[in-house]
Amino acid sequence: MEKTVKKKSNRHMVVNSSLILKPMKQWAWLFMGPTVLAFAIGFVYPFIRGFMLSFTKFRTTSDAKFLGFGNMFGNYISAFKDPSFLHAFWYTALFTIVSVVLINVLAFAVAYALTQGMKGSNLFRTVFFMPNLIGGIVLGYIWSMIFDGILTSMNTSIMLESRYGFWGLIILMCWQQIGYMMIIYIAGLQAIPNDIMEAAKIDGASKWQTLWKVTIPNVMSSITICMFLTLSNGFKLFDQNLALTAGQPFVFKEDGSVVKTTEMLALNIYNTFYGQNTAARGIAQAKAVLFFILVAALGLIQLSYTRKREVQQ
Repeated sequence: MEKTVKKKSNRHMVVNSSLILKPMKQWAWLFMGPTVLAFAIGFVYPFIRGFMLSFTKFRTTSDAKFLGFGNMFGNYISAFKDPSFLHAFWYTALFTIVSVVLINVLAFAVAYALTQGMKGSNLFRTVFFMPNLIGGIVLGYIWSMIFDGILTSMNTSIMLESRYGFWGLIILMCWQQIGYMMIIYIAGLQAIPNDIMEAAKIDGASKWQTLWKVTIPNVMSSITICMFLTLSNGFKLFDQNLALTAGQPFVFKEDGSVVKTTEMLALNIYNTFYGQNTAARGIAQAKAVLFFILVAALGLIQLSYTRKREVQQ
Protein backbone atom coordinates (compact mmCIF):
# COMPACT_ATOMS: atom_id res chain seq x y z
CA MET A 1 0.00 0.00 0.00
CA GLU A 2 2.81 2.40 0.89
CA LYS A 3 4.57 1.62 -2.38
CA THR A 4 1.51 2.51 -4.45
CA VAL A 5 1.14 5.79 -2.56
CA LYS A 6 4.82 6.66 -3.19
CA LYS A 7 4.47 5.84 -6.89
CA LYS A 8 1.40 8.05 -7.18
CA SER A 9 3.12 10.93 -5.37
CA ASN A 10 6.19 10.63 -7.58
CA ARG A 11 3.97 10.60 -10.66
CA HIS A 12 2.19 13.73 -9.49
CA MET A 13 5.54 15.45 -8.88
CA VAL A 14 6.68 14.65 -12.45
CA VAL A 15 3.40 15.91 -13.89
CA ASN A 16 3.51 19.09 -11.81
CA SER A 17 7.11 19.84 -12.76
CA SER A 18 6.29 19.37 -16.45
CA LEU A 19 3.34 21.74 -16.10
CA ILE A 20 5.60 24.34 -14.50
CA LEU A 21 8.41 24.00 -17.07
CA LYS A 22 6.12 24.17 -20.11
CA PRO A 23 5.04 27.82 -19.71
CA MET A 24 8.60 28.76 -18.73
CA LYS A 25 9.89 27.40 -22.04
CA GLN A 26 7.20 29.28 -23.92
CA TRP A 27 8.31 32.59 -22.40
CA ALA A 28 12.06 31.92 -22.55
CA TRP A 29 12.38 33.92 -25.78
CA LEU A 30 11.10 37.01 -23.96
CA PHE A 31 14.04 36.92 -21.55
CA MET A 32 16.65 35.82 -24.11
CA GLY A 33 15.43 38.19 -26.81
CA PRO A 34 17.12 41.42 -25.61
CA THR A 35 20.45 39.68 -25.07
CA VAL A 36 20.36 37.92 -28.44
CA LEU A 37 19.33 41.16 -30.16
CA ALA A 38 22.13 43.13 -28.49
CA PHE A 39 24.65 40.42 -29.44
CA ALA A 40 23.45 40.46 -33.05
CA ILE A 41 23.63 44.26 -33.30
CA GLY A 42 26.88 44.67 -31.39
CA PHE A 43 28.86 41.71 -32.72
CA VAL A 44 27.29 39.57 -35.46
CA TYR A 45 26.30 42.37 -37.85
CA PRO A 46 29.57 44.38 -37.47
CA PHE A 47 31.60 41.20 -37.96
CA ILE A 48 29.74 40.19 -41.13
CA ARG A 49 29.90 43.79 -42.42
CA GLY A 50 33.62 44.00 -41.68
CA PHE A 51 34.27 40.66 -43.37
CA MET A 52 32.47 41.87 -46.51
CA LEU A 53 34.40 45.17 -46.49
CA SER A 54 37.69 43.26 -46.54
CA PHE A 55 36.91 42.34 -50.18
CA THR A 56 36.29 45.95 -51.19
CA LYS A 57 38.06 49.25 -51.74
CA PHE A 58 36.58 52.11 -49.75
CA ARG A 59 37.19 55.40 -48.02
CA THR A 60 33.87 55.35 -46.19
CA THR A 61 31.64 52.31 -45.75
CA SER A 62 28.94 53.86 -47.93
CA ASP A 63 31.18 54.03 -51.04
CA ALA A 64 32.67 50.52 -50.80
CA LYS A 65 33.36 48.93 -54.20
CA PHE A 66 33.88 45.21 -54.68
CA LEU A 67 37.36 44.38 -56.00
CA GLY A 68 35.99 41.81 -58.44
CA PHE A 69 36.33 38.05 -58.51
CA GLY A 70 39.69 38.27 -60.32
CA ASN A 71 41.19 40.34 -57.51
CA MET A 72 38.88 39.20 -54.72
CA PHE A 73 41.71 38.51 -52.25
CA GLY A 74 43.75 41.55 -53.28
CA ASN A 75 43.51 43.17 -49.86
CA TYR A 76 44.69 39.99 -48.13
CA ILE A 77 47.63 39.64 -50.54
CA SER A 78 48.58 43.28 -49.92
CA ALA A 79 48.37 42.68 -46.15
CA PHE A 80 50.82 39.76 -46.36
CA LYS A 81 53.15 41.81 -48.56
CA ASP A 82 53.17 44.69 -46.06
CA PRO A 83 56.52 44.47 -44.16
CA SER A 84 55.10 46.47 -41.24
CA PHE A 85 52.27 43.94 -40.77
CA LEU A 86 54.65 40.97 -40.85
CA HIS A 87 56.98 42.68 -38.38
CA ALA A 88 54.03 43.52 -36.10
CA PHE A 89 52.92 39.87 -36.22
CA TRP A 90 56.27 38.43 -35.11
CA TYR A 91 56.79 41.22 -32.58
CA THR A 92 53.34 40.57 -31.08
CA ALA A 93 53.96 36.81 -31.01
CA LEU A 94 57.24 37.27 -29.12
CA PHE A 95 55.66 39.77 -26.74
CA THR A 96 52.72 37.43 -26.06
CA ILE A 97 54.94 34.42 -25.32
CA VAL A 98 57.09 36.36 -22.84
CA SER A 99 54.15 38.12 -21.17
CA VAL A 100 52.05 34.93 -20.84
CA VAL A 101 54.90 33.07 -19.11
CA LEU A 102 55.88 35.92 -16.78
CA ILE A 103 52.35 36.95 -15.82
CA ASN A 104 51.15 33.43 -15.04
CA VAL A 105 54.28 32.36 -13.18
CA LEU A 106 54.41 35.51 -11.05
CA ALA A 107 50.64 35.61 -10.46
CA PHE A 108 50.63 31.97 -9.33
CA ALA A 109 53.65 32.57 -7.08
CA VAL A 110 51.97 35.57 -5.42
CA ALA A 111 48.67 33.69 -5.04
CA TYR A 112 50.45 30.67 -3.55
CA ALA A 113 52.30 32.88 -1.06
CA LEU A 114 49.11 34.71 -0.03
CA THR A 115 47.25 31.44 0.66
CA GLN A 116 49.81 30.16 3.15
CA GLY A 117 48.24 31.95 6.11
CA MET A 118 50.58 34.95 6.17
CA LYS A 119 49.51 38.10 8.04
CA GLY A 120 48.08 40.97 6.02
CA SER A 121 47.22 38.76 3.05
CA ASN A 122 43.96 40.62 2.39
CA LEU A 123 45.81 43.94 2.24
CA PHE A 124 48.38 42.52 -0.17
CA ARG A 125 45.62 41.14 -2.39
CA THR A 126 44.04 44.59 -2.61
CA VAL A 127 47.36 46.28 -3.38
CA PHE A 128 48.26 43.80 -6.11
CA PHE A 129 44.80 44.04 -7.71
CA MET A 130 44.60 47.86 -7.77
CA PRO A 131 46.71 48.40 -10.97
CA ASN A 132 44.07 46.52 -12.94
CA LEU A 133 41.58 49.29 -12.13
CA ILE A 134 43.63 51.91 -14.03
CA GLY A 135 42.94 52.40 -17.74
CA GLY A 136 45.51 51.32 -20.30
CA ILE A 137 46.05 54.78 -21.80
CA VAL A 138 46.69 56.29 -18.36
CA LEU A 139 49.06 53.46 -17.46
CA GLY A 140 50.94 53.93 -20.71
CA TYR A 141 51.57 57.63 -20.09
CA ILE A 142 52.48 57.06 -16.43
CA TRP A 143 55.03 54.36 -17.24
CA SER A 144 56.33 56.38 -20.18
CA MET A 145 57.28 59.17 -17.76
CA ILE A 146 58.79 56.65 -15.31
CA PHE A 147 60.94 54.95 -17.97
CA ASP A 148 62.05 58.22 -19.55
CA GLY A 149 62.97 59.55 -16.11
CA ILE A 150 65.26 56.55 -15.67
CA LEU A 151 66.61 56.43 -19.24
CA THR A 152 67.34 60.15 -19.37
CA SER A 153 70.44 59.53 -17.24
CA MET A 154 71.58 57.16 -20.02
CA ASN A 155 70.97 59.81 -22.71
CA THR A 156 68.23 57.76 -24.35
CA SER A 157 64.45 57.27 -24.29
CA ILE A 158 61.99 54.42 -24.46
CA MET A 159 61.01 55.64 -27.94
CA LEU A 160 64.59 55.63 -29.24
CA GLU A 161 65.55 51.99 -28.69
CA SER A 162 63.42 48.96 -29.52
CA ARG A 163 64.70 46.82 -26.66
CA TYR A 164 63.61 49.38 -24.08
CA GLY A 165 60.20 49.65 -25.74
CA PHE A 166 59.75 45.87 -25.69
CA TRP A 167 60.68 45.40 -22.04
CA GLY A 168 58.76 48.52 -21.10
CA LEU A 169 55.61 46.97 -22.54
CA ILE A 170 56.35 43.70 -20.73
CA ILE A 171 56.78 45.46 -17.39
CA LEU A 172 53.62 47.51 -17.90
CA MET A 173 51.59 44.44 -18.88
CA CYS A 174 52.86 42.40 -15.93
CA TRP A 175 52.26 45.23 -13.46
CA GLN A 176 48.67 45.64 -14.67
CA GLN A 177 47.58 42.01 -15.03
CA ILE A 178 49.40 40.04 -12.33
CA GLY A 179 46.93 41.17 -9.67
CA TYR A 180 43.89 40.16 -11.72
CA MET A 181 45.29 36.70 -12.50
CA MET A 182 46.33 36.37 -8.85
CA ILE A 183 42.66 36.58 -7.78
CA ILE A 184 41.74 33.74 -10.15
CA TYR A 185 44.62 31.60 -8.89
CA ILE A 186 43.68 32.28 -5.26
CA ALA A 187 40.13 31.07 -6.00
CA GLY A 188 41.54 27.89 -7.52
CA LEU A 189 43.93 27.26 -4.63
CA GLN A 190 41.21 27.76 -2.04
CA ALA A 191 38.96 25.30 -3.89
CA ILE A 192 41.40 22.40 -3.43
CA PRO A 193 39.84 19.93 -0.94
CA ASN A 194 41.67 19.83 2.41
CA ASP A 195 41.56 16.04 2.56
CA ILE A 196 43.73 15.83 -0.58
CA MET A 197 46.39 18.07 0.98
CA GLU A 198 46.23 16.15 4.26
CA ALA A 199 46.60 12.85 2.43
CA ALA A 200 49.74 14.17 0.70
CA LYS A 201 51.22 15.15 4.08
CA ILE A 202 50.40 11.75 5.58
CA ASP A 203 52.08 10.03 2.63
CA GLY A 204 55.24 12.01 3.37
CA ALA A 205 55.21 14.27 0.30
CA SER A 206 57.49 17.30 0.52
CA LYS A 207 56.22 20.82 -0.20
CA TRP A 208 57.80 20.73 -3.66
CA GLN A 209 56.21 17.36 -4.46
CA THR A 210 52.86 18.54 -3.13
CA LEU A 211 53.08 21.65 -5.31
CA TRP A 212 53.81 19.77 -8.55
CA LYS A 213 51.84 16.57 -7.96
CA VAL A 214 48.79 17.88 -6.06
CA THR A 215 48.40 21.66 -6.13
CA ILE A 216 49.11 22.48 -9.78
CA PRO A 217 46.99 19.61 -11.23
CA ASN A 218 44.07 20.72 -9.05
CA VAL A 219 44.26 24.36 -10.20
CA MET A 220 44.41 23.54 -13.93
CA SER A 221 40.96 25.07 -14.39
CA SER A 222 42.34 28.39 -13.12
CA ILE A 223 45.43 27.97 -15.29
CA THR A 224 43.15 27.44 -18.30
CA ILE A 225 41.30 30.70 -17.63
CA CYS A 226 44.45 32.74 -16.92
CA MET A 227 46.28 31.34 -19.94
CA PHE A 228 43.36 32.23 -22.20
CA LEU A 229 43.05 35.76 -20.80
CA THR A 230 46.77 36.55 -20.96
CA LEU A 231 47.09 35.03 -24.44
CA SER A 232 44.20 37.01 -25.88
CA ASN A 233 45.18 40.20 -24.01
CA GLY A 234 48.74 39.93 -25.29
CA PHE A 235 47.66 39.76 -28.92
CA LYS A 236 44.94 42.41 -28.52
CA LEU A 237 47.13 44.92 -26.69
CA PHE A 238 46.48 48.38 -28.14
CA ASP A 239 46.01 51.31 -25.78
CA GLN A 240 49.15 50.64 -23.72
CA ASN A 241 51.17 50.25 -26.92
CA LEU A 242 49.78 53.51 -28.29
CA ALA A 243 50.45 55.50 -25.11
CA LEU A 244 53.84 54.04 -24.18
CA THR A 245 55.77 53.89 -27.49
CA ALA A 246 53.27 54.61 -30.32
CA GLY A 247 55.25 52.00 -32.26
CA GLN A 248 58.49 54.01 -32.26
CA PRO A 249 61.34 53.96 -33.18
CA PHE A 250 61.14 53.85 -37.00
CA VAL A 251 63.17 51.79 -39.44
CA PHE A 252 63.31 52.70 -43.13
CA LYS A 253 63.47 49.79 -45.56
CA GLU A 254 65.30 49.78 -48.89
CA ASP A 255 62.00 49.89 -50.78
CA GLY A 256 61.09 53.13 -48.99
CA SER A 257 58.57 51.57 -46.61
CA VAL A 258 58.60 52.45 -42.91
CA VAL A 259 58.43 49.87 -40.13
CA LYS A 260 57.68 50.83 -36.54
CA THR A 261 59.77 48.44 -34.48
CA THR A 262 57.55 48.39 -31.36
CA GLU A 263 54.24 48.41 -33.21
CA MET A 264 51.92 45.51 -32.34
CA LEU A 265 49.16 44.03 -34.51
CA ALA A 266 46.23 46.05 -33.16
CA LEU A 267 48.15 49.31 -33.48
CA ASN A 268 49.31 48.37 -36.98
CA ILE A 269 45.71 47.82 -38.08
CA TYR A 270 44.72 51.15 -36.53
CA ASN A 271 47.56 53.03 -38.22
CA THR A 272 46.77 51.43 -41.58
CA PHE A 273 43.10 52.35 -41.36
CA TYR A 274 43.59 55.91 -40.13
CA GLY A 275 46.87 56.61 -41.93
CA GLN A 276 47.46 59.12 -44.70
CA ASN A 277 46.57 56.58 -47.40
CA THR A 278 42.79 56.38 -46.96
CA ALA A 279 42.60 54.05 -49.97
CA ALA A 280 44.27 51.36 -47.81
CA ARG A 281 41.27 50.98 -45.52
CA GLY A 282 40.24 47.80 -47.30
CA ILE A 283 43.71 46.39 -46.55
CA ALA A 284 43.30 47.39 -42.91
CA GLN A 285 39.97 45.57 -42.81
CA ALA A 286 41.61 42.46 -44.28
CA LYS A 287 44.28 42.70 -41.57
CA ALA A 288 41.52 42.89 -38.95
CA VAL A 289 39.88 39.70 -40.28
CA LEU A 290 43.24 37.88 -40.25
CA PHE A 291 43.82 39.20 -36.73
CA PHE A 292 40.47 37.81 -35.55
CA ILE A 293 41.12 34.40 -37.11
CA LEU A 294 44.59 34.26 -35.52
CA VAL A 295 43.43 35.16 -31.99
CA ALA A 296 40.37 32.88 -32.17
CA ALA A 297 42.41 29.91 -33.45
CA LEU A 298 45.14 30.30 -30.83
CA GLY A 299 42.56 30.72 -28.07
CA LEU A 300 40.67 27.56 -29.07
CA ILE A 301 43.90 25.53 -29.36
CA GLN A 302 45.05 26.68 -25.93
CA LEU A 303 41.66 25.93 -24.35
CA SER A 304 41.49 22.42 -25.80
CA TYR A 305 45.08 21.69 -24.73
CA THR A 306 44.79 22.85 -21.12
CA ARG A 307 41.27 21.50 -20.52
CA LYS A 308 42.50 17.96 -21.21
CA ARG A 309 44.84 18.34 -18.23
CA GLU A 310 42.22 19.52 -15.77
CA VAL A 311 41.53 17.28 -12.78
CA GLN A 312 37.89 16.54 -11.98
CA GLN A 313 37.40 16.91 -8.23
